[in-house]
Amino acid sequence: MLLHRREQRGMSLEPHASRCVRQGEIHELATTDHEDTSPGARIDRVGFLGFAEIGCAGVIDRGDEFWIGSTLLGTVLGFDACHFPNHYNILIQAEKPVTGADLHLEPEMPIAFAPALLPAH
Repeated sequence: MLLHRREQRGMSLEPHASRCVRQGEIHELATTDHEDTSPGARIDRVGFLGFAEIGCAGVIDRGDEFWIGSTLLGTVLGFDACHFPNHYNILIQAEKPVTGADLHLEPEMPIAFAPALLPAH
């Protein structure tokens, strides 16, 4: 669980709308209220949730839902690669930036990324 937030973080969105992740990789999760998904968009307002180990290989896409247990926290805005290849910052678009402390996160809490369900036409 991470405790800090930043107002001038200066992250930059990767141009890729999706990233493959491997089982066992560790990535950092951060929330933001930014909405711009254009490549290189500057992301300043962030709240850091913590690091998560990927339990199952797959693809994380922009717009995927992000769940902590049974609570939908937000959707994937995109990825910042300032620490890559060590890890990605996976940016979760939420109503407001929140931290792991704000949500009372604990080690081993289940998280999930799920494709957003589109309404039927």
